[in-house]
Amino acid sequence: MENNVPRHVAIILDGNGRWAKKRGLKRSLGHKAGFENLKELTEYIFKKGVKILSVFAFSTENFKRDKEEVDYLMDLLVNRFKELESKNVKVVFSGVRDGLRSDVKDAIDKLEKDTMDNKDFILNICFNFGGRIDIINSAKKIAEDYKNGILDLDLLDEEKYKEYLYNSIPDIDLLIRTSGEIRISNFMLYQLAYAEMYFTDVLFPDFNYKEFDKALDDYNKRDRRFGNAK
Repeated sequence: MENNVPRHVAIILDGNGRWAKKRGLKRSLGHKAGFENLKELTEYIFKKGVKILSVFAFSTENFKRDKEEVDYLMDLLVNRFKELESKNVKVVFSGVRDGLRSDVKDAIDKLEKDTMDNKDFILNICFNFGGRIDIINSAKKIAEDYKNGILDLDLLDEEKYKEYLYNSIPDIDLLIRTSGEIRISNFMLYQLAYAEMYFTDVLFPDFNYKEFDKALDDYNKRDRRFGNAK
């Protein structure tokens, strides 16, 4: 069977806290291990030929977690996420920025600005993200543009709608979720319409390149018909 590399891969980075708990460590050290793995895995995924990688790093619901853990995740973004910068990778963020610390917003703005001219790959970091909020906010933008005479509703189709989401990027081909949970947890709902889904019990800090290759092998066994009869 011919191997096809998905254009857009999305990963729900799950299991960092459980990885730490299994080792008697603080949950924050699990997030640190997860970030170190993300750095290596991102480079490998792009070398495999994937053009777009979306990662679910922090959901709007994650603010309900312990303040120490939330603060650590915010500090991680401010102090470490710049290490994801590459001359070939454009970094974009998807999510609500209202309510984030000013230094977090500054770090996001700087990373996006510093990589905006990179053309080869896109790393879409979903931070303070919720799929339903993304759709609701896009509907509000559409209503505003229609009210102001900017948008002709007759021209609004599936592709045009994407322009009103946090980032206008192609649909997801392959969704991976680590840690054994079998749900999408409000992640990129619009772009997941025809995605193939791969769930693994492996906790994210242990989801290395070999595990990613297993996901690719499984993807290549799928028959993607997009609703068409075989």
